[in-house]
Amino acid sequence: MPHKPIKYVEKGLTYAAKGAWVVFDALNSINRAPGFVPKWSDKPLQKSWEKVKPPLGWPRETDSLCPTCVREARQEILDGKRDVSVLLNEKVGEIKATILEKDGKIMMVKDCPQHGHFEDVMAIDPAFFKHLEDSYPGSDIRAHNDETLHNHGSSTIKYGRGAVLTIDLTNRCNMMCDPCFMDANQVGFVHELSWEDIKTLLDNAITIKPRRQMSVQFSGGEPTLSPFFLDAVRYAKKVGYNSVQAATNGIEFAKSPEFARAAAEAGLRYAYLQFDGIGNAANSHRLVGNLFDVKLRAIENLWSNGVDIVPVTTIVNGVNNEQVGRIIKFALDNPRKISFLSFQPVSFTGRDEEVTDERRAAQRYTLSHLAHDVKNQVQIGEPTRDWFPISFMGTFTDWADLVKGPQQDWGNLACGCHPNCGVGMAVMIDKETKEAVPVTAFLNGGQLAKDLQRVNDAARSKKLSLWGMSLALAKNYDPFMAPTHFKLMDLIKKFDKTFGATGKNYGRVDGQRTLEDVEKRRQDRWNFLFIAGMWFQDLFNYDFRRTERCIIPYATQQGEISFCAYNTGIGWRNIIEKMHMTATLTKWYEEHGRHEIFAGGKKVELGTAGHTLVLDADAVAKARQTDLDEAGVAKNAREEKLRARDEAKKKAENDKMAALYRQHVLKEPAPELATGLQIQGLKKAAPAPKAEPEPTVN
Repeated sequence: MPHKPIKYVEKGLTYAAKGAWVVFDALNSINRAPGFVPKWSDKPLQKSWEKVKPPLGWPRETDSLCPTCVREARQEILDGKRDVSVLLNEKVGEIKATILEKDGKIMMVKDCPQHGHFEDVMAIDPAFFKHLEDSYPGSDIRAHNDETLHNHGSSTIKYGRGAVLTIDLTNRCNMMCDPCFMDANQVGFVHELSWEDIKTLLDNAITIKPRRQMSVQFSGGEPTLSPFFLDAVRYAKKVGYNSVQAATNGIEFAKSPEFARAAAEAGLRYAYLQFDGIGNAANSHRLVGNLFDVKLRAIENLWSNGVDIVPVTTIVNGVNNEQVGRIIKFALDNPRKISFLSFQPVSFTGRDEEVTDERRAAQRYTLSHLAHDVKNQVQIGEPTRDWFPISFMGTFTDWADLVKGPQQDWGNLACGCHPNCGVGMAVMIDKETKEAVPVTAFLNGGQLAKDLQRVNDAARSKKLSLWGMSLALAKNYDPFMAPTHFKLMDLIKKFDKTFGATGKNYGRVDGQRTLEDVEKRRQDRWNFLFIAGMWFQDLFNYDFRRTERCIIPYATQQGEISFCAYNTGIGWRNIIEKMHMTATLTKWYEEHGRHEIFAGGKKVELGTAGHTLVLDADAVAKARQTDLDEAGVAKNAREEKLRARDEAKKKAENDKMAALYRQHVLKEPAPELATGLQIQGLKKAAPAPKAEPEPTVN
């Protein structure tokens, strides 16, 4: 099919841009300017060669943890046998680990002197793994003014300010499902932040430098159960965070359009919506009878009030990995409502921390699995061309920091995490025709980042830096590979809209944002769909080089802690929540009553199940995935425990029958005669001699 005439004109422009770039770059590289010190940092903007990188490539050695030592040490702290200060002064449970290639996979292998050998898969595609590490631009400005908030021994965050500040408002939840980071509703006590706690955590957060425009994500448990949820959203917006989020199962938003409206008016910008698949069957492992209907109503109520939706999918191999393509197809079918997808490969922590080796091997899912599943299930994206570490965007953030100048109150959002932590692929979708093309199919992402790095290192004026970005975009753009109606100017506008470099009003995103601003931004014909994969660590693949670069810190009463160190690692969550326990469950129920929990297939009462979303009827009708059933592998911790109990009963019964056979058929002596041991159920033990009364001392 012939291309539109404009495509040929643009192709000519790309050649002209390549020539112009040679001249621009040569002149721009003469006497580069030093990086200025912005208002939001006490340290200057970094040059590319100043950015710190961890050891990469393989084989390499790193610091990790013994899964068994950690659990034992944590229990001693929880039991009061060891003081929590040991975590600040000693390397509790730490062992060395090696990352290497084995049998065509990237593995982490480690040995504990006490508990033996552990190994786990980090990637099923070494070329993909290498591509991610080669694309890593380096860490953000080293964190400073943070001594009281970043002080957690080996788990201390060292670099940057992060991208998402997570605050757990409560450990209460209105569901009780697997997997669960925090083992919600199972720990025997309530940990719920007071209003003073919430304000203190938010106030503390903005003191750390570099002071970046992070997202604040209220989480839990289920954050909407907190009586302070709306107040917390409102206060976060007030102190300057323009991207306030809720990590939610959506039940309260689905039940009440009024609640969704109140949240939007308070300042909620994003709902990170638990979303495990298309159809109720695909969500059945969450044990709510109509959970998919709940998701659709939540999306409808939130989106109509100006809150953007990020479906968040916990991927468990054998449980819902076949849903990857269906979820992406859902986003492609609804480009006006969905512009971000977050896939999170399962982390064996919380309820799953003591997972068996068999289940762990069967359910393990990596970022490389995700990239290949997207390609195989949707026929979109080449793993080593279209996927990059999310830290790859740091070069673009550096450019935005440069052009906005030193007087900004906040630095731009930066993702400086380790390349093994998260990946992303951008897809440009025409909202009118629904044509979808990976951005890096028509834009050479790797070369663009290298070109932009040179613009950043020169540190010229705003005008020259804008010219540099425009030339870099034009020279790396292929109009023949872009969507049919997409133009070079659309690309330049899209980048400007994303980073707000020129100051043009595309609809405000700051604290003054209104529903009119939301609607204005939504008028854009092009949906920049970002498909992200974020792989949180567990005790089997833990790497302290990742922890110290965390971009998703938890704000707690004991400072800000890496997401992985909090939920897994040494287990700061367990320790801090017990240290700051609000009440035992019994006491809580006495004072507040029980909140409703949807489990065991119970349905959520919805006023209506109606929605305007486009659904694939075949995907909705699919039965749940049964791979693990067919392989005879347990699906979750509860099922493992039930199987272990049944096996113990079966063994006891077999031992009993074997003893009877030996005694009555083989005529062997009864076990108590031969060994002095009593086999329960065969013979009554002789009564113990009556104890003599002890003398009374007056």
